Amino acid sequence: MKSATTFGMALVLALVSAIGSAQQNYPSRPVRFILPFPPGGGTDTLGRAIGQKLGENLGQTVVLDNRPGAGANIGAEIAARAVPDGYTLLMTNIAHSINVTLYRKLNYDLLKDFSSVTRLASTPNILVVHPSIPAKSVKELVALAKAKPGMNYASSGSGSAPHLAGELFKYMTGIELTHIPYKGGGPATVALVAGEASTGVATMPSALPHVKTGRLRALAVSTATRSAATPELPTIAEAGVPGYEFTTWYGVLVPTGTSKDIITRLNGEFVKLMQLPDIRQRIAASGFEPETSTPAEFDKYIRSEVAKWGKVVKAANLKVE
Repeated sequence: MKSATTFGMALVLALVSAIGSAQQNYPSRPVRFILPFPPGGGTDTLGRAIGQKLGENLGQTVVLDNRPGAGANIGAEIAARAVPDGYTLLMTNIAHSINVTLYRKLNYDLLKDFSSVTRLASTPNILVVHPSIPAKSVKELVALAKAKPGMNYASSGSGSAPHLAGELFKYMTGIELTHIPYKGGGPATVALVAGEASTGVATMPSALPHVKTGRLRALAVSTATRSAATPELPTIAEAGVPGYEFTTWYGVLVPTGTSKDIITRLNGEFVKLMQLPDIRQRIAASGFEPETSTPAEFDKYIRSEVAKWGKVVKAANLKVE
């Protein structure tokens, strides 16, 4: 009996030692960074802006893995089921906090299945129209929508940030616009450029390149203050819809059970990364503003966003099967 007990203790000590060694050597192989939206949108743009540099800092390849679908839930579910060893990261954004209430059933629990690493950045959304729409301002767009019912707006999917931004715009202006959901910010922007949709409150990283080339016309930004990326554009609030405000945020999560040491390491790497002048310059050109945090601060923020958007979704009676 004594020898069995001794063997058991030795086995436990060996496992603890192996786990500690693995954490000290982290990362010893490529890290997967899941981006739960298709190429071309804000999440993808930010992920690609920082992915390579993150890999250089970690000393391992960071594999960017686009897993779009179901309003960002497919990518989140894959990440939630991954081994909590620090080798699977999830780029999260405002959509996940909305989905908690919006979807009748999710195959993961945002608040239980993930641990927070850090906030990364935020960006305004930008109200754009196809050039064929004769509106040159927010007031003209509202007047046009009231005079000619039947206009539509594109979003990156039911319950996405651009969807709720569009619904908020409809509610605060009293206009009717038909919602056309797409499978991500990239496809929604392509539809706007092609004229399939009349307007949309798109993420700035997905829309701004097309605004600069004249394929879309920008009317205003969604935040409370003007964006440094487009200082010439008014806010929606100052352009005729007092009180309108909407911001899209981004951050990083890992599966629950990931060691605190690894989370601390990742947090430090992301915070340093977002302070690098070349990274800040690159993402600022797309309309992002760096906003890092401690894991605890980000966890608290996510919980507040779930509560906030839960009230909005319930008030609007929005549900997705």
